[in-house]
Parts: sequence; C-alpha cells; structure tokens
Amino acid sequence: MALRRVGDNEYVEEHGGDYEDFEPGMVIRHWPGRTVSEADNTWLTLLLMNQHPLHFDQHYGAGTEHGQVLVNSSITLALIGGMTVQALSARAVANLGWDRVRLAEPVFVGDTLYATSRILAKRRSKSRPAQGIVTVETTGAKSTGETVIVFERSFLVRCREPEQAEFSR
Repeated sequence: MALRRVGDNEYVEEHGGDYEDFEPGMVIRHWPGRTVSEADNTWLTLLLMNQHPLHFDQHYGAGTEHGQVLVNSSITLALIGGMTVQALSARAVANLGWDRVRLAEPVFVGDTLYATSRILAKRRSKSRPAQGIVTVETTGAKSTGETVIVFERSFLVRCREPEQAEFSR
C-alpha cells in the first residue's frame, strides 16, 4: 500500500502498481496471511462442484494416508493468488493467465498460508502500447515454512509514461 497526497493533510490509499513500478528480480512479501477454516474448505469445495469426499468428509479423510480432510487445491490457488492482488494487480487492466502451477505439499484446515512474489519479466504490449505485461512467480507457504504451491501469472497494467519511439540512425 502506498499513500498519495491529494491535499493539505489528505491522502488517498493506492494499491497495485503501474508498469514502471515493477522491475525483474523484485521480491514482494504479501501480507497478511490467511488461516484456512473448515467453512472455507467445505463451502468453496461444494461451490466449485468438487464432490470428492477427501475435501469435506472427516470420516473418509481419516481413512486416507493423511488421516484428515485436505483443503481443495483450487482454494489454495485462489487464496494465494488473492493475497497478491493488493500489491501487484489491484490496478491491472486484465489478468492474462496462470502457468506452471505446481502443488508441493498438502494444505489442511487450520494451516496459515503466506505468499511471496518475484517479478520475472515485463514488456510493453505489442497490441496496446499504453500498457505493459508483467509476469510474476508466486510461492505460497505455510507458516511453518513448507512451500505448498508455486505458479506464474501474467497481467496487463497501464503505463504512466508514453512509449518512447526508438529511432535508428
């Protein structure tokens, strides 16, 4: 979050960034984290129409190798992705997609998750010269330090500065 002065002793809270605010190699630790509740897991699993009992039937979960219900991986992706919006894409024009989504460890009800993102690349859009594409790698981890998910995401953001024409001599 950043504060932008708009008047005498008056500020506006700003979220996200423009193309020029991101540089490859930047690492952003997102805050706050989120503890996954049983209600989160049950309601969202059923809302997503995933009817595998491993995600909402405690008796079934007790008989599996983990001995308990697992949090639906779609919820893990949504939570970790959501944690990044305030810093990365709150002012984005469009989310362009996710790539290389990898699930490293299971998430259980009661786990607290945190997200960290690293800017991988950025470039001006070829079809929209007043906008740019930023690609990030985001890692979700439990409060214990175990990585649970890693993914790449690209989004389109506006540019503050007009594109500079390159002249050849």
